[in-house]
Order: sequence, then structure tokens, then C-alpha cells
Amino acid sequence: MTKTLSMLGFLAASLVLFSGTPIAQESKAPQATMVGADNVQYRNMSQTVPITGRLVARQSGVVAARINAPVAELLVEVGDKVFEGQPLVRLVSDRLQHKKSLALGSLQRAEAALQTAQAQLNIVTQELKRLERLRKSAAFNQARYDDKRLETLKASSAMEEAQAAVRTAKADLALAELDIAYSEIKAPYPGTITRRHVDRGDYVSVGQTVLNLINANNLEIEADVPAARIDALNTGTAVNATLSNGTSVALKVRAIIPEENPLTRTRAVRFTPDFNQTDYHLASNQTLTVLIPQGEARDVLSVPKDAILNKKGGTVVYAIKDGQAKLTPVKLGEAIGSYFEVLSGLKDGDQVVTRGNERLRPDQPVQAMGSQS
Repeated sequence: MTKTLSMLGFLAASLVLFSGTPIAQESKAPQATMVGADNVQYRNMSQTVPITGRLVARQSGVVAARINAPVAELLVEVGDKVFEGQPLVRLVSDRLQHKKSLALGSLQRAEAALQTAQAQLNIVTQELKRLERLRKSAAFNQARYDDKRLETLKASSAMEEAQAAVRTAKADLALAELDIAYSEIKAPYPGTITRRHVDRGDYVSVGQTVLNLINANNLEIEADVPAARIDALNTGTAVNATLSNGTSVALKVRAIIPEENPLTRTRAVRFTPDFNQTDYHLASNQTLTVLIPQGEARDVLSVPKDAILNKKGGTVVYAIKDGQAKLTPVKLGEAIGSYFEVLSGLKDGDQVVTRGNERLRPDQPVQAMGSQS
């Protein structure tokens, strides 16, 4: 037994003697924790109030008949997109063609009567000039001269009457041609057919509604804004809005209607979309949320909301200083979007932890993701 213990001691001493490294290893320094970070800085901010608005068409209404006639043919269906000047409905125009022929005949008759009156005026004018040349001779007859002057006045009046008849006949012909043109009802502006009121064979009167047309590519937004928020809006003020699918779009104030609703204490404001309307499936009366500023925009020192922690009844952040997370109490102001206004505790340029701050301990080594160690 004693011999065995001696052997074991000899082996242990040999291991210590010939080992090149100490048995205890040096402890490593703790590595920095990767965190998300953002900067405290001055930002131009304005608080907003959501107001429900609606899209309204600047061009919409009914297409009406301009003459009395039966419907010969409808050229469009509900949902068809049409361009300005495109034929929509054709009315029966046989009677109108005959009226045009009558007007054309009346014009030709009036022009012939005008030529006759012009010839008669030329004859009596020549006879009057011939008598005037005999005025100093013995063959001059004063009574005949006076009669010829009266005949000249009569012929001149007859020619003016014939000229008036020609003008009347031309106007009647123009009206007949206009009625024929009105027998083809055309689109007054580009848009989409939303309703048909007549069908083939129906008789329409002047002013009767034939179709409903709306231009969905020329929309603007109307919102009833509380009177207390009107001071923050002016013509040309840019605001943001959110469509029903969550898409954010830009708007500009076009007009503030100077009429207040006494029940709701709101005023209608019209906004012009500051984007290409054809990129969205917009429709009249579609609702959207308009973000109205509460006041004028201002530059405030701000910190991201994700950096704020509530500990022991106070608000704190982890500020990164010299590679360590320093627990820093802060005093906050108003919430503006995804930021808080900083009243005290931080200064412009400070870097704060925004991701991973819930697991940090004060003075723990940290490294912002994406930055150099």
C-alpha cells in the first residue's frame, strides 16, 4: 500500500514538472452584446388628427337629350370607359333630314328673291342717274324724277327685305343641321358609364336623362375639418392620407369652403391628390383617412419610442457611451408619431438602444449592429 502511494505521488510530480502550461487558465473579458440603436436628434414634427374624408368626382352627372326624338341605337353599356366626344346614343334623324331639306329649299328661294330685288334696284338706279344728267336740259321732267326717286327707295327696301329673308333661311338651315348633330349624343368628357336610363325605341324629350357618366380619373378629396383645426390649413398645405388598404398618399389643400356646419362645427375642405390617380383603384365616395395637423410644424429634440423603458415609476433609456449601456433618466414631452419629444436627460447626437434594451443591465458592454467595434 505504501509503495502504491509513493508511485502515484511520483507521477503527479512528474506531470507538474514537465507541463508547459499552468493548470488554471486565464478568464476572458465579457463580449459586447449586439443591440439596435438610433440617434437622438432634432426633427421637424407636427402632430396630426385623423379625419375621415371621401373621394368626390370633379366631373360627374347625367348626359341628357337635346332634341325630341326616338332612340335608334345605344352604343355603350354600363361600365364602359369612353373618351371625350365619343358617340353614346343615336336618335332617329329621318324627320330632321327632311327639315334640313326644307330649310335648304327656303334658303335657295330667298337667295333667288334677293337676286331679283338686286336687279330691280339696279334698273331704277340707272334710270334715276339718267334723269339727273338731264336736269339742266329742257327735256328734264321734275315729276318723273321725283317718282323715280320713290321707286329707288322702294327697290332698296325690297332688297333689304330679301337680304333679311336670306339670313333667316340660313339660320333655319343651321338649326336643322344642329338638330341632326344633336341626334348623336356624345360624351362631354372622358369617364365611365354608370347607368342607362333609356333603351332602343324609347322616345326622349329635350333635357331627359339618357346616361350617367363619371370621370374616375379626376377625383379630389373632401373632408369635414373641425373649425378649431382650420388655422393649420392654407391653400397649398401638404398633408398625408391613408387609403382603405393602408396605402399612404399625399394631398394638397385646394380650397377651404367658407361655410360652417353649426351642428358639427366643421368646414368642408377640398384636397387635390398629389399622386397619379390611375395607379390606384379609386372610386367616387370611397373613404380615406386624412391626417390634419394640430398646429404649425416645429423642430423638436426627439427620441424613438422603442428606446423608452418604464422602471420604478420613471422613464429611462439606455444611452451608449464608451461602449457601455448607461441607464439614463429622461423627461418626455408630447408623442409625435413614432417619437417622443425630449425635455431633459438627452442631447442632440446621443445614441440610444432601441432593440434588445429589455435584457440589458446598467454599464453592460454593447455594440450597435452595423457599427465597428
